[in-house]
Amino acid sequence: TRVREVWNHGIPAISTPFYTWKETKTYPWATREEREASVKQNWDDNNNVSNQPTSNNHYLDGNNYRQVDYSKKSDMNVIDFPMHWNFKNAYDAFNLAKSTDHVYSDATWNVTYIDSHDYAPDGAPEGERFNQHQNVWAENLSLIFTFRGIPTLYYGSEIEFQKGKRIDVGPNDKLSNTGRAYFGDHIEGNLNVTDFGKYTNASGQIATTLNHPLAKHVRSLNLIRRGIPALQKGQYSVSDLNGGLSYKRRYSDDKTDSFALISVSNGATFYNIPNGTYVDAVTGHTMNVTNNTLSISLNTKGNLRVYVLNTAKTPAPGKLAEVGTYLN
Repeated sequence: TRVREVWNHGIPAISTPFYTWKETKTYPWATREEREASVKQNWDDNNNVSNQPTSNNHYLDGNNYRQVDYSKKSDMNVIDFPMHWNFKNAYDAFNLAKSTDHVYSDATWNVTYIDSHDYAPDGAPEGERFNQHQNVWAENLSLIFTFRGIPTLYYGSEIEFQKGKRIDVGPNDKLSNTGRAYFGDHIEGNLNVTDFGKYTNASGQIATTLNHPLAKHVRSLNLIRRGIPALQKGQYSVSDLNGGLSYKRRYSDDKTDSFALISVSNGATFYNIPNGTYVDAVTGHTMNVTNNTLSISLNTKGNLRVYVLNTAKTPAPGKLAEVGTYLN
């Protein structure tokens, strides 16, 4: 859907959330005439956003993980086009999600991304590989790796590959001069992978690639996300807090209880949270909360704090990030 809004020109059937819901009625389908009439009737039945279903499957119940209701879910999940179009800055993307996630059957399954082989975000400008300051990239990435959804990264964005180059010029230039240029040269070389996100003895061009500030940022964000179940598949809440890019996440099941407080770029205060010991996955800093309130001090674009509660089922993993240009 080629608009910044979640509803594409107010028409559900050409909008991203529409396909996350089951059909609410059956239509005749035996003959060609019936099928043609049914297609039109289905369009007419879904031509108004006011009668579309809503859900709170993405949202915490206070501080608790909510029992999800998939009785109306289509079992199809979607690429989050509307959020993508708003990623010239993280605040626009975040505010859109907060205000419209209820129109998806479960927005925690949305695939989030910033740029692609077709477009950068609206105004970034859209026809070029992402052409904003590097710290805008860092802030966007800190958001999509810790907020709801499944983060996806277009090849080369971790080194600002072909930054500012036109993405698609058709037959009017060589691919090597566009945003769709071959990236393979940048991953030639050798390294010894020792674990998820861990390696030693990198050499060749891949060593240069992995040493890029954004590549380091992505690696640390992956380590953080990998180590905290709440970030992988939890619901979120923006209730009972003061802050900009700030939110609570939780995921619970029979064997897991993962609760985290996240703030990107700026400080935040979280109220009415469970008391206990919280450990920041970025710095390892520990806070012992006894008054149901935790405050985070932060003022660096792209930086991040992820305070994880020690629970009986899922202890806080401690420091997961490696110090870099943006995480420190």
